[in-house]
Amino acid sequence: MKFRTIKRHIVESLRSIVRNGWMTLAAVSAVAVTLLLVGSFIAMLMNVNKIVSDIENDVSIRVHVDLAAEEADRDNLRASLEGLNNVESVEFSSRDTELNNVIGSYGDAFGLFDGDNNPLYDVFVVNTNTPEQTSEVAQEAETLDYVADVNYGGSDADRLFEVTSVVRNVGAIVIIALIFTAVFLIANTIRITIFSRRTEIEIMKLVGASNWFIRWPFLIEGALIGLFGSLIPVGIISYVYLQGYDTLMNALQGTYYSLLEPNPFLILLVALLLGIGIIIGSLGSALSIRKFLKV
Repeated sequence: MKFRTIKRHIVESLRSIVRNGWMTLAAVSAVAVTLLLVGSFIAMLMNVNKIVSDIENDVSIRVHVDLAAEEADRDNLRASLEGLNNVESVEFSSRDTELNNVIGSYGDAFGLFDGDNNPLYDVFVVNTNTPEQTSEVAQEAETLDYVADVNYGGSDADRLFEVTSVVRNVGAIVIIALIFTAVFLIANTIRITIFSRRTEIEIMKLVGASNWFIRWPFLIEGALIGLFGSLIPVGIISYVYLQGYDTLMNALQGTYYSLLEPNPFLILLVALLLGIGIIIGSLGSALSIRKFLKV
């Protein structure tokens, strides 16, 4: 395609956008509202997924070592734990360390249990490759020698993993449904603008213009409408996220959980929304103009 032809298509698209001001405004509004929903839901889902991942990664298996175990027995137990399938790391926490942690959490009253009076166990903290493997590894750890008890949250942890899986799957389905809804709304809105110009298209066909010569200005127009419409939700979501990030992070201070940092999350989200806007704008135009090319 020659540069002069490309320039003609772009100019014709811009003229059409200005000439059909109200219809253009309706199409841009449809894109903006739909992408605002899509972008907001993506931002919420991605941050919920981040917090859920933090919660999952905070779940570990605590293997209490039998009080009768000697140092060699502890070393053998550690080797056995490290040899289990799906184990990522094994860390040792002595009885004294466990008592200091309790004192730090619940007060000096527990300082009475020092030295030989310490009732706590030596502990191996086992982390798995994925949170879903926690239950399986815990069951295997229970069968090893010199294991007094195994604690990982039991049914509560299993229920957490089930809920997080449902949240992720439902979130993905909703996002896909919103994107299809966006295409449908934009296609119908642009179809109205094209319908108002059907006579112009028929004349161009009758004087010998090819389908693609007629189609290109509409595709560019749809892409521009998608671009203009996506700028509005991009601005709103970026502003709200930047304003809310510090406030929410202050609320989460002191926990193991955090939100996605604005950089690079917002950059990727902005690029995604702009891309979706351009693609669904062009796709909406392509779907709408097809029937009017049959003269």
